[in-house]
Amino acid sequence: MAWVLKMDEVIESGLVHDFDASLSGIGQELGAGAYSMSDVLALPIFKQEDSSLPSENETKHPPFQYVLCAATSPAVKLHDETLTYLNQGQSYEIRMLDNRKIGDLPEVSGKTVKSIIRVVFHDRRLQYTEHQQLEGWKWNRPGDRLLDLDIPLSVGIIDPRTNPAQLNTVEFLWDPSKRTSAFIQVHCISTEFTPRKHGGEKGVPFRIQIDTFKENENGEYTDHLHSASCQIKVFKPKGADRKQKTDREKMEKRTPQEKEKYQPSYETTILTECSPWPDNAYVNNSPTTTPAFTPTQHSTYSVPDSNSSSPNHQGEVIAQGSGEVSCFCFLFFSIIL
Repeated sequence: MAWVLKMDEVIESGLVHDFDASLSGIGQELGAGAYSMSDVLALPIFKQEDSSLPSENETKHPPFQYVLCAATSPAVKLHDETLTYLNQGQSYEIRMLDNRKIGDLPEVSGKTVKSIIRVVFHDRRLQYTEHQQLEGWKWNRPGDRLLDLDIPLSVGIIDPRTNPAQLNTVEFLWDPSKRTSAFIQVHCISTEFTPRKHGGEKGVPFRIQIDTFKENENGEYTDHLHSASCQIKVFKPKGADRKQKTDREKMEKRTPQEKEKYQPSYETTILTECSPWPDNAYVNNSPTTTPAFTPTQHSTYSVPDSNSSSPNHQGEVIAQGSGEVSCFCFLFFSIIL
């Protein structure tokens, strides 16, 4: 029996020695840095995943900023898009600001860019029937435009144009290095596009969108640079002021806990970045992707530059109006010439 136990000890000792010997060379041929985490992270699989994450240097910085000088509603919940009330026919300033960092878009320095301002429907349902909606508005308001530029008040805009076939669009050139303000007037109200059933209908929201382009090699302003938009409602004269006051009074009656769920009212409205307006939304059924303006189709004006007298660029926020809201939507190049 003792002999058997001794043999078991010998066998166990030999197995342990062989196992230790089999592990003794592991890792030696790989060198001291074989298990360096930096080497592991350098593998292609990790490089590929890392490249998909934006770095601080790659954070998107918009080249321009557009500020509508009208207060936002205090009755908008946190994380929702701001809503701004405008008065029908009242002139509102939009400040066109150069937001480029040093070295950004050097090809634009010392040159003009073109901006297109349009008022469009916010609701997708109305966007699909834009042509019919605008045609109906045109028949009810012959000779009127949905959107106009207030030329005498505007500062720094060059060659402003309006197209008779695009009642909700204006465009102009401007120099980002100079102070520029475009004063716009919206002539439709939100309730004009609401089916009237029993009165007191809620007006539809609109959007103000600005698309900015630079010149291409052929001298045409077709290279997209930046787009931004904001949500608005348009009321009859003084209606926007009353609506703003009503919203403010409602918020004052809420508890502190309820108020925390809502955004504060800001004195101005900053347009947020968005996708450029699709060409086919305002282009006729022709190969051309932009409206062709002829001397008989548009009006051209000369506007004072930033050195001339004009309303203070840093002035008070323009008061908002009232009334029932109404506006329009996508461009309707298809309006019969």
